[in-house]
Amino acid sequence: MSEQLQLQAGALAAHLATLRHRRPLIHHLTNIVVANVTANATLALGASPIMAAAREEVEEVAARADAVVLNLGTLSPALVEAMIAAGRAANRHGKPVVLDPVGYGFTRLRTESTRRILDQVQVAVIRGNRSEIALLAGGDAEVRGVDAAGEEEGEQLDEVALRLAERVGAVIAMTGRVDRVAGQGRLVRIHNGHPALTRVTGTGCMATSVVAAFVAAAPQEALPAAVAALGTFGLAGEQAAARSEDPGSFQTFLLDALYRLTPDDLRQGLRVEVVA
Repeated sequence: MSEQLQLQAGALAAHLATLRHRRPLIHHLTNIVVANVTANATLALGASPIMAAAREEVEEVAARADAVVLNLGTLSPALVEAMIAAGRAANRHGKPVVLDPVGYGFTRLRTESTRRILDQVQVAVIRGNRSEIALLAGGDAEVRGVDAAGEEEGEQLDEVALRLAERVGAVIAMTGRVDRVAGQGRLVRIHNGHPALTRVTGTGCMATSVVAAFVAAAPQEALPAAVAALGTFGLAGEQAAARSEDPGSFQTFLLDALYRLTPDDLRQGLRVEVVA
């Protein structure tokens, strides 16, 4: 590894130390399928979750949290209103908002709700799979329920991420076989991860929570924080798969890996490629 990459890995690893020192509070407005695992992932990493979605309290909670997650996995009109209220409260108080547009393009409710949120809330990071990000960027993609479909398209995905980042003024964290983080004309590929991450429901949503925790700990450094987050999550997936690739035990080992990872592990294990 070159000196430049060592310095880069060291800087990214420092984000984990900062997160665990600050223990940010992450307000989740999320879906019923993943609420438990995303809360546990947040705790295992070293942050604190609060799962509050009642319209009557979301503004108060968002104001006191360090970041807000808006996850559209199991959507309802009432939840959309609560998300917009929480996101706007976070904006007023200078707290980053992380959007997970689950299943964007699959139904009109999901598509229109995502557009409403982006129109009314300043989002710091959008974390989505390649299909969601491609559709948000105005391109073509196939969506199978809430999952991405089809094969990755190499450098074309770089262009998609950069185009969407410019359009919405947010950092784009695109997960897939190779993760990509884009923003302000910069693009980074993260080569950590394991296919077992696709065999358990909610791992994309867990990645969103991890991104929110890292960004909450370093809100002025959203792009490197998102890179550190996806690298950490991918490395945890590798470590979990080394113990078991079976879905039930893998999920348990994934939480254990998030808990056990150290900055030194990141310095040695991150595989990050700065493209632009």
